[in-house]
Amino acid sequence: MSETKYTAADYKAGQPRWCPGCGDHAFLNSFHKALAELGVPPHEIAVISGIGCSSRLPYYMNTYGMHTIHGRAAAIATGAKVANPALTIWQISGDGDGLAIGGNHFIHAIRRNVDINIILLNNRIYGLTKGQYSPTSARGFVSKSSPYGTVEDPFRPAELCFGARGRFFARCVAVDGGPSVEVLKAAARHKGTSVVEVLQNCVIFNDGTHDAVAKKEDRERNAIYLEHGKPMLFGPNKEFGLMQEGFGLKVVKLGENGITEKDILVHDAHCEDHTLQLKLALMEGPDFPIALGVIRDVEAPTYDESVEAQIEEVSAKKKYHNFAELLATNDTWEIK
Repeated sequence: MSETKYTAADYKAGQPRWCPGCGDHAFLNSFHKALAELGVPPHEIAVISGIGCSSRLPYYMNTYGMHTIHGRAAAIATGAKVANPALTIWQISGDGDGLAIGGNHFIHAIRRNVDINIILLNNRIYGLTKGQYSPTSARGFVSKSSPYGTVEDPFRPAELCFGARGRFFARCVAVDGGPSVEVLKAAARHKGTSVVEVLQNCVIFNDGTHDAVAKKEDRERNAIYLEHGKPMLFGPNKEFGLMQEGFGLKVVKLGENGITEKDILVHDAHCEDHTLQLKLALMEGPDFPIALGVIRDVEAPTYDESVEAQIEEVSAKKKYHNFAELLATNDTWEIK
């Protein structure tokens, strides 16, 4: 990290053109703040996006950036990291760009454990193309491309990430500034692929899709902020908690039936076995709170470091290490 003191303004560029009230505005502010607190110089950062409303974000960053092609941001981010391991890479995608046409690249980047940060802004709709249902839209969702309701079950981003052997998964709400900054900082510090699902509202085509956690007072009732090593408590007065019941979870109230804080599960984001972490990530209302914060954070060898090590190992065994060395030799061939 640089010794220079950076502010959010050092990472800002351009004038955002998102709709007034779009959740992307709030996320962008948190992103700028997180980078400033991390202290990574702007010239050591690359922000790479695909296609969609959220994919305009590189234009508003005073860093390196690429607004690439539909669904291919993860592939391009992988190439950038392998070519220049010193760069901090942030990939920005929406649920359509990242999980539909880009779904294959999404899971393989996670499987390879490339040291990039994947930000998935999930508003459960195609916004740029004016309101078609997306891979995360709920079954029965009515849209321009599903006038009678969808007959499909949606992807759950956490499930995809864990299924691809993901090592880092976190979730935040776009308008929840402080926790969003902390999640982004944790993602940046993680060595390997970091996936952050951002619950983001589209005021034009899917307004209210995350209403359960959109307001602070609602988040206190309907969400749980997970912190490694701390008991899983939630509610306005932390009066509710999570306990294990068989192979599942249950919500309990402190003080009822003799339940105390000692009975509440303690979050372990670093546990190699992801069984409990996945159960937490898949919790939904009204029976369970929505899990926010860092849900899984386990390190493993990264793809880019492994590629670099392999190249060095193979090169060390070769007589000539590169094409320039070959040309400088006296070895010649005559072709007849």
